[in-house]
Amino acid sequence: MIINPYLNFEGTTEEAFNFYKSVFGGEFSALVRFKDTGEAGRVPAEHLNKIMHIALPVGNNILMATDAIPEMGHHLNLGNNIQLSINENNKDEAYRIFKALSDGGKVIVEFKKEFWGEYFALFTDKFGIQWMVNCAAKE
Repeated sequence: MIINPYLNFEGTTEEAFNFYKSVFGGEFSALVRFKDTGEAGRVPAEHLNKIMHIALPVGNNILMATDAIPEMGHHLNLGNNIQLSINENNKDEAYRIFKALSDGGKVIVEFKKEFWGEYFALFTDKFGIQWMVNCAAKE
């Protein structure tokens, strides 16, 4: 079983995913705009270019998202709607990911060795998504 996180944004999905792509690399495996769906007639004109579905493969998972449009019945609470945990065995790579994703956001717990013997960081990125980075590397 694989669990793939699905994020909801208030109109910033494209910006957020271009940022995530710059951090993780790779290419989008899907990018569908509301104007390209069978539901386009229900979507207000100002939202037609927004993202209905996007997917970015990251390791063995797929990070997915949508622009949550109120007119389509989506009501969003930013910041507490999901928390993503990244487990990385390479300390340098874990730190790089932490620094890149936390840039412009709010760090709650700096990347450091914790009482359980692993490196850990907790932060909210500049798009309001909460992240944890955990690294089992001892040094």
